[in-house]
Amino acid sequence: MAVLGLILLTFHDASAQSADKEDVFTLVELNCENLFDCRHDSLKDDYEFLPESTRHWTRTRYWQHLNRTAQTILACSGEGSLPDLVALTEVENDSVLFDLTHRSLLRHAHYEYVMTDSPDQRGIDVALLYSPFTFRLISSDTLRISPPEGMRPTRDILHAMGRTIRGDTLHVFVVHAPSRSQGERTTRPYRRLVADRLLAAVNTIRQRQSQAKIIVTGDFNDYAGDVNLKRYAEGGLTDISANATGTHGARGTYRYQGQWGSLDHILLSPSLTAYPHDCYIFDAPFLLTKDKKYGGVQPHRNYLGPRFLNGFSDHLPLVLELKGLNHTPTMKR
Repeated sequence: MAVLGLILLTFHDASAQSADKEDVFTLVELNCENLFDCRHDSLKDDYEFLPESTRHWTRTRYWQHLNRTAQTILACSGEGSLPDLVALTEVENDSVLFDLTHRSLLRHAHYEYVMTDSPDQRGIDVALLYSPFTFRLISSDTLRISPPEGMRPTRDILHAMGRTIRGDTLHVFVVHAPSRSQGERTTRPYRRLVADRLLAAVNTIRQRQSQAKIIVTGDFNDYAGDVNLKRYAEGGLTDISANATGTHGARGTYRYQGQWGSLDHILLSPSLTAYPHDCYIFDAPFLLTKDKKYGGVQPHRNYLGPRFLNGFSDHLPLVLELKGLNHTPTMKR
C-alpha cells in the first residue's frame, strides 16, 4: 500500500506540474543512415552490411548504431517527455525495430511500432514508433509504388491512423522517396510518382473528412524549392519544416559539399497548420563534427563510403511540436 501511495503521489505531482504547461504533441523525423542488422537476407542486396564486407559491419557496430539512434531520439525529448511519434527512414527490417525498441537504450520508453515491408532491392524500409500512452493506433497500411520501366522498386509509403489522448484522429504518412544517385533530373519522375500516389491517398481521406488532421513526413530526397516539393503544396499540404534551422549551426538536415539543405520534411494539412506549432532541426553538439574541407560543422555521420567514422547519422532529426494535441504525463518507471 505504501508503494502504491508513492506511485499515485508521483503521478499526481507530475500531473500538477504539467497543468501549468501548454500541451505539446511531439513528432521526430530521422533518417537513421543505413540501420541494417548484420545478417544476410537472401531476398535482398544487403551484402555491404555484413561482417565480411568492405564496411566490416559487425555486431559491435550494429549495436552501437542502435544505441546511438536511441540516444538521438531520447535527446529530442522536450519538457522532460519523450516524443509521441518518431518517423524513421533507412531501417532494414522488423528485427532491427524490435532491437531498437526492446533491447537498446530506448527500451524503457515502451515504444510500439509499425513498418513497411517494401520491394526495395537493398531491403530499406520506413517505420513509425508511437507511444501507446499518447497515441492509440487504430490501423496501418502501406502504399506501394508501381515502378515504370527503368525504375528500380522503391520503398512503400507507410500510413498509420491513430487517436490522441484528446480524441483527435491523426493520419501519419512516412515516406522515403527514390534517391538522386542516378542524377536529380533522371530520378525526378520517380519522386513525382511517390508524390502523386501519396497525394491521392491524402485526397481520399480529405474527401471523407475535409478537416482531417494529416502529417506527411520522411526523406523526400528533394529540397524545399524543388518541383516535387511544390507538387505537395499544390495538393494542399504545407511544408512547415521549410525554414527550420538548428541552434548550433545547422541550416538544414543534410550537408553536401559544404552546403546545408533539407531532404527531410514535415508537411501538414490545413487543419493542423491552424494549431500553434514549432518545427526545428535538432543539432545538439554530439550530433555534429567539424567540416575540415569546407569549414563549419556537419552531421557526424557513421560512414563516408566504406570508411567507418563512428558517428550517428548523415542526417539530423527534425522535431515538430504541435500545441493542443498533447498527452497527459505518464508515470515515471
